[in-house]
Amino acid sequence: MPSSPALAQSDYQVRLDWGRSGLERLAPAPVVIVVQTLGLSLRALDATESGETMILEGDPTGELALAAGREGAHVVVGGLRNAAAVAAHVLEVQRTRGERTGISIIAAGSPDADGLRFAVEDLLGAGAVVAALGDLGIDHASPDAAVAGEGFRALAGAARHLLTASGTGRALAAVGAREAVLSAAARDAASVVPIVRDGSIVTV
Repeated sequence: MPSSPALAQSDYQVRLDWGRSGLERLAPAPVVIVVQTLGLSLRALDATESGETMILEGDPTGELALAAGREGAHVVVGGLRNAAAVAAHVLEVQRTRGERTGISIIAAGSPDADGLRFAVEDLLGAGAVVAALGDLGIDHASPDAAVAGEGFRALAGAARHLLTASGTGRALAAVGAREAVLSAAARDAASVVPIVRDGSIVTV
């Protein structure tokens, strides 16, 4: 349940918050989109593009996705690389349900010793999804989601630089994973939509 009605964003179709606590703050939604651009989103897209199933148990961000699914939501994983595909999938879910469908976008952030660290790459990834939803007419966004979406539109041309220059991006490059960061920055290069089903990530 949301911690406060004022923080639940329940007046809006598209909502945005951060991490597990953000999932709990937001009003329940039939669709939850989890974004961790250089973490879960990257791994899930790699797996689904290869036709593999990814087990979520034991993955910190995977546990977030599993928690959303336990509340009965249809959970998908998105980011810069598949934002348009995710938006098209959500539109189809809404058409199937036959009614306007609430959407919670959860930016996972980066866990650290003090809790959850803000991650600019997740703000960009979440913003890309918000913008893609808006392009399809799903644009009744909360202030939180609207700021992310419009921020992405303004900075989309710099997304590659911003991801590689981010703290997470630099850390990955330092261990030889710069190409993975560049892959994650390729807007709409992937057409797959990873979804959570029976404790795993599969593709639709």
